Amino acid sequence: MMSSRVIATVMVLLLASMAIVEGMSLTSVGVELHCRCIMTERRPIGRHIEKVEIIPGSSHCEETEIIATLKKTGKEVCLDPEAPWVKIVINRILSNRRR
Repeated sequence: MMSSRVIATVMVLLLASMAIVEGMSLTSVGVELHCRCIMTERRPIGRHIEKVEIIPGSSHCEETEIIATLKKTGKEVCLDPEAPWVKIVINRILSNRRR
């Protein structure tokens, strides 16, 4: 018969592996478990932007995040949602979606 220490160790390993697999599966389907934007760009860079992604606040990140992909490099840059030029860009995107 197995000792209680062996059973406890097996249970801990099983739970740990389940947690790792669940975390990996959420990440693989594009679910972020934290905010993506640590720092944001305030300076106008509008002419360098290829596309913009707006990520509304959620249980994993309360802030609305605005992520721009740059034309030449493909680098992703987080934009400051309070910057006046960013507000203009967002309003244009939203008005184009309504049409």
